[in-house]
Amino acid sequence: MKPGTFTQLYIHIVFAVKYRECLLQKSQREELFKYTSGIIEKKQCKSIIVNGYTDHIHILTGLNPNVSISDLVRDIKRSTSLFINNEKNWYRGKFHWQDGYGAFSYAKSQLENVYNYILNQEEHHSKKSFKNEYLEILKKYDVEYDTRFLFDFFD
Repeated sequence: MKPGTFTQLYIHIVFAVKYRECLLQKSQREELFKYTSGIIEKKQCKSIIVNGYTDHIHILTGLNPNVSISDLVRDIKRSTSLFINNEKNWYRGKFHWQDGYGAFSYAKSQLENVYNYILNQEEHHSKKSFKNEYLEILKKYDVEYDTRFLFDFFD
């Protein structure tokens, strides 16, 4: 960044495991989320919180304006897939993330609520499915979408 450039860009990113398979076991999530946080920091963004549930991940980041959201998500998905498949060998077949993602911006005054929401994913999803959660987020922020391009939800 050039001197005299000041930014405050907070982004909530959400993406799912391919076919919404419940592959992110509780015993693996903490290590995966720490690894993900490291990727974010290497991209010179601020990792505020990374958490999720068995079939998806939530990330709250302070975005570096020199990094596009799509590049950040691509790098996170690629690196975590390699980590899971090649370093950890957690699954027999190949682990993949679904195509696409959701990204939502927040003001600093909203961060505590978003942080707590992401922190409590396991409790949250004991009451609500990821599909319902994701559709509520899209509706809440008036995001237009075509159902053909949503994650593959298998109910």
